[in-house]
Formats: sequence, C-alpha cells, structure tokens
Amino acid sequence: MLRFIRPADARSEAVSAQPPRTELSTAARAFRAFHGLVAVAFLLAIGYVWWCALTGRRDRWLRVAVAALATEGAFVVANHGDCPLGPLQERLHDPVPLFELALSPTAARRAVPALGVVTAAGLALLLRRGLSVGTG
Repeated sequence: MLRFIRPADARSEAVSAQPPRTELSTAARAFRAFHGLVAVAFLLAIGYVWWCALTGRRDRWLRVAVAALATEGAFVVANHGDCPLGPLQERLHDPVPLFELALSPTAARRAVPALGVVTAAGLALLLRRGLSVGTG
C-alpha cells in the first residue's frame, strides 16, 4: 500500500534531521570573519598569479602573492592537507569549516587540494614564461 506524506510532515522530518544550532561566541564570529578575509586574499593572490602568468606582468605584488601562496602551501602540507586555521577555529567552538559555509561538505573537502592544483599550475606557467619579462 502506498503512503503519501503531506508536505508539512516532510518539512518537520527535514527540520528534525538537522543538528541543533548553537550561537557562536563573539570571538568565533570575529575569527570566522578574519578567516574569510584570509581566504579571499589567497583567492585574489591565485588570480593575480594567473593574471601575471598570462599577461607577462611582473611587479612587487606578484612577488608578494607568490611568497604568500608558497608560505600557505607549506603550512597546508605541514598540516596534512588541511587549512592551518582549522584547529584555531575548533578551539573557538565553531563547528562549521569555512568552505562549508559556501560549499557542500564534499566540495569543501576538495576545495583546498583543488586550489592547490590551480595555484601550482599558475606558478608553473609563470616560471615557464620567464621571471624577467617586463613589468607590463
């Protein structure tokens, strides 16, 4: 026998399946904002490396971007592929990893390795095209 679920029943089941929401502390909210700004800065650095690799531009901002990305890469490797700020976030009792605020859990787990590959490809193209090209 078929049983039909009324929409109200479906909503109540979906709501009850979600974990209870807890309020974040002021420190956790501030750290989440800081972590978000750091992530945006690294995304901009990756974009700038690619821009410079494709256009031939070379300037001090490129050196800053490369140094920041190399440092971040070393910390990620030392942290076994995870974001080095994750443990600080956990200490502040923030249960949601930064990338899971915008991506599914599966996509969030793949974000750091995928961004590492994109960064490495941009750096490789930058090296292949030469470091002493004009400043554009």
